Amino acid sequence: MNNDYTLIGKITNTHGINGAVKVFPYTDYKERFEELKSLYLGDSKMELTIKKVAYYKNLAIIEFEEFNNINQILKYKDHNLYIRNEDRRDLEEDTYFITDLIGCKVFDTKDLLIGEVVDVLTETSNDILVINSGSNEYLVPSVKEFIKKVDIDNKTIVIQPIKGLLE
Repeated sequence: MNNDYTLIGKITNTHGINGAVKVFPYTDYKERFEELKSLYLGDSKMELTIKKVAYYKNLAIIEFEEFNNINQILKYKDHNLYIRNEDRRDLEEDTYFITDLIGCKVFDTKDLLIGEVVDVLTETSNDILVINSGSNEYLVPSVKEFIKKVDIDNKTIVIQPIKGLLE
């Protein structure tokens, strides 16, 4: 993926017959779509101009200037949507974009490789890192008691696991 863009959502389906789409947001602030003028579609990063944004349950419903009927947009179902990195919001200290955490190698405090972050669950009171070791999958709460260091530039995370966390 081009490093000039950040994944912000995925088109899950069409909405109606006028070219709108349902978007599953990869942000915990889905209203973010209202602040944007454009999104970038798929691997080609085709620029799409946002015409209208609405919400239904956990989805954003987005209409684009470039599409006015279902047949034009149907082929983009399951495609990712991106923003330019310069359009990212500023984050508070010790907070990270989920897309930056995915792919990070996770080590314990003794520098033993545990695995790689493959997902971040956000439906709980604290985000949970899903770490795949190749043979196991571990769920680690993203709290200071466990997460000791995050180095996005080097794609590494150091955790302090407690007994039973990695079993």
